[in-house]
Amino acid sequence: MKPLRLISALPLLVALAACSPPATQAPVTPAVLVRSFDGAANAASVQTYTGEIRARFESERAFRVGGKMTERSVDVGALVTRGQLLARLDPQDAQLAATAARSQITAAEADAALARAELKRTEVLLAKGFVSASALDSQRATLDAAEARLQQARMQAATASNQTAYTELHADSAGVITQVFAEAGQVVSAGQAVFRIARPGERELLIYVPESRIGSIETGEAVEVRPWIAQDQPSPGIVREVSPVADSATRTYGVRISLPDGDALPLGATATALFSRAQASRLVLPLSAVTRNGDQASIWLVDGENRLNPVAVDVLAFREDGAVLRDRLPEGSRVVVAGVHKLVAGAAVRPVEEGSTPALDVRR
Repeated sequence: MKPLRLISALPLLVALAACSPPATQAPVTPAVLVRSFDGAANAASVQTYTGEIRARFESERAFRVGGKMTERSVDVGALVTRGQLLARLDPQDAQLAATAARSQITAAEADAALARAELKRTEVLLAKGFVSASALDSQRATLDAAEARLQQARMQAATASNQTAYTELHADSAGVITQVFAEAGQVVSAGQAVFRIARPGERELLIYVPESRIGSIETGEAVEVRPWIAQDQPSPGIVREVSPVADSATRTYGVRISLPDGDALPLGATATALFSRAQASRLVLPLSAVTRNGDQASIWLVDGENRLNPVAVDVLAFREDGAVLRDRLPEGSRVVVAGVHKLVAGAAVRPVEEGSTPALDVRR
């Protein structure tokens, strides 16, 4: 009977075996994509600065007298011609001053006419011996003073007339309005900028360079300029002017780069200037490549087996363009430049060249 019991229990054992969990296998950790570059070959040989496209010639227009601005005829972006009316002040006070000056001319002319008549009568009386020669001299002095007051009144009237004309602001050259500093209803003082006009023609790029780099830039140096709206269409540039004084707020130096072929670039557009430099004696790494472990700076290198290894480095300075290392890296060193705070020593990685787009792995 026992063999029969074993045979009858066999299907139950097979079913239990089928329901038991399979043997577990160690999970395979996929290689992590990391961006890297050749630390030995990519020493900082190009310096880049971003700036704004400006007109080669710009001027600010202002009223020569103060007053309340009653009219503004143009807006930002308007094309203006030479002599075009831009804005107007309230002319009432200037007109009253001109009227008063004309009245002073009338009074001075009357005084001068009386002095001439008195001089003629004195000359007749002197000839008849009724007055002395000193009386004639006195009348001549009176006439000279009257004529001087008349001349003064005429000059004052001309000045008042000019003041009236100065209540209208006209464009001194053709161009485009790039900035407006005052609005209608605002009281402006004499000389206060109201408009900025950019003349048509040559364009230039205005960049700001830190104090640590300004010594390496010279007037007449060739520069490659890449507009942001057309990165694939670089333009040649020449350093036209290097400011000798740092900006009081940013402590940077303005550098103007002439663009002979940049007439088509829109004003206010953003562009990058690339200065080619000889291979630097020290390596400059992107700031994103450097991490800290306490007080020690370190970077991550990818070895020949695509494994991560942390390496302590001595950083001389942290600059706007990267971290300057004291020592250079060995030939063939691959430096990870992104996500360094999430990496683990010894982890398997798949390095991707900085600036390239990794292909998707579609294998199942």
